[in-house]
Amino acid sequence: MPAPINTLKAAIRAGRHLRGLWLALGSETVTDIAGRAGFDWCLIDGEHGPWDPTLIRRQLMVLAGTGTPAVVRVPVNSDWVIKQALDIGAQTVMVPMVNSAAEARAAVAACLYPPQGIRGNGGATIRAGGFGAIADYAATANDQICVIVQAESRAAIADLAAIAAVDGVDCVFIGPADLAADMGHRDDLSAPALWDEIRKAIAVITAAGKMAGIIGPPAMTDEMVKAGVRFVGLGADSSILTEALSRTIGRAP
Repeated sequence: MPAPINTLKAAIRAGRHLRGLWLALGSETVTDIAGRAGFDWCLIDGEHGPWDPTLIRRQLMVLAGTGTPAVVRVPVNSDWVIKQALDIGAQTVMVPMVNSAAEARAAVAACLYPPQGIRGNGGATIRAGGFGAIADYAATANDQICVIVQAESRAAIADLAAIAAVDGVDCVFIGPADLAADMGHRDDLSAPALWDEIRKAIAVITAAGKMAGIIGPPAMTDEMVKAGVRFVGLGADSSILTEALSRTIGRAP
């Protein structure tokens, strides 16, 4: 039996417009609600949300039950951390702060079994392989792993063409907040210079034949889609809940 088909990877390769939600609260219940809402993907955030592999594994199980593809953002571009995310069942990983083509190649290598990469083989002990029930997991897993790298610094933008050209990178996801901070606009996400740089970056990514992704201020979403973004974060569970609760109390009698 081979590894399960990664439908999100297939959708990225097909160039579909994919709309998703950030899950930062670490709540299985919120994950369940989000998975049923109709998003094309949900991202479990282990960078700015809790990096708790046991909790993330439970969230992956919940999303599997809803049919919504999961992305796990790891906290750092480190092979052992990426290995944990994959072993608990993530087929799509987002790697933050990828600042060069060399770092992108390292992220891809960490995701793949030898000879293509360096991922350690956990055999029958890992959820990804069905705890031994998926007999051909190690032989077939590489083809179903999807790698999203984040470009969120001036260094990454400077090396963006080379990053996007790395074999095994499926999507390059721009991080406006960190890029803004690195450019000197930490407290002004509306700075024209930031979005001019992002528009250029989108063009570089798409010219390399890779999908461009972003999450940012909702006011910029339509414009970024027009610029070529196809992997779009529409918001986060935490901010949506905050806004909804504030609206609710604001209109109370």
